[in-house]
Amino acid sequence: MMDLESLAEQVQAQIGTAGGGSARRGTSLAGEIAFEVEAGELLQACRTLRDSPQLRFEMLMDLAGIDYLHYGRDEWQTQSATNTGFSRGRVARASAPDPLMPARFGVTYQLMSITHNQRLTLRVRCPDTREPVLDSVVGVWAAANWYEREAFDLYGILFRGHPDLRRLLTDYGFIGHPFRKDFPLIGNVEVQYDAQKRRVVYQPVSIVPRVLVPKVIRHDNRYEPALKDAPDAKDSK
Repeated sequence: MMDLESLAEQVQAQIGTAGGGSARRGTSLAGEIAFEVEAGELLQACRTLRDSPQLRFEMLMDLAGIDYLHYGRDEWQTQSATNTGFSRGRVARASAPDPLMPARFGVTYQLMSITHNQRLTLRVRCPDTREPVLDSVVGVWAAANWYEREAFDLYGILFRGHPDLRRLLTDYGFIGHPFRKDFPLIGNVEVQYDAQKRRVVYQPVSIVPRVLVPKVIRHDNRYEPALKDAPDAKDSK
């Protein structure tokens, strides 16, 4: 098992500038290594990571879509756990994000080398935000089949060359992609049983957004003047 820096040098030599590609080392947590690759070089980079004797990333552990709509707009203290909850948010941007921002969507691949007992994160951005498309890696790792369908269903990311790109988790007739940052939390449609039609029907969502905070504070009768100033109450003190 090689150390992380040696692994990074091997990856750089195979798919980075040293190997004729444009992959660059990205940010990662301690004890992990991540590389970012251009969309046009994705398939070649994945094949190299799988087939190179020095790397041998034979297994795709996970594949997930990413929406960068709010990325970098809020600063959070996330390196260590705290008990301060939302007070960890330090800086918030006032302007609204642009839903058509360049390279809004991306995909991250979690790879594992059983041969060398190593893990690697590979990231790629979709060049076109209006129609986010990447090459399918099902031909490289068969496990990507369901993962890519999940990313398509939840983020609307298309995978060129996928053998059966259909929704995986949402219902038939579902509108939109629920993991996008601008997807309404209450959804777009709801279902209910129609007694006249004798079947379940779809209709526009009727939920009214509201703040889950009590609008009326309960009155504490312990502070009623009649009770607070009573002789028994003074004696008890």
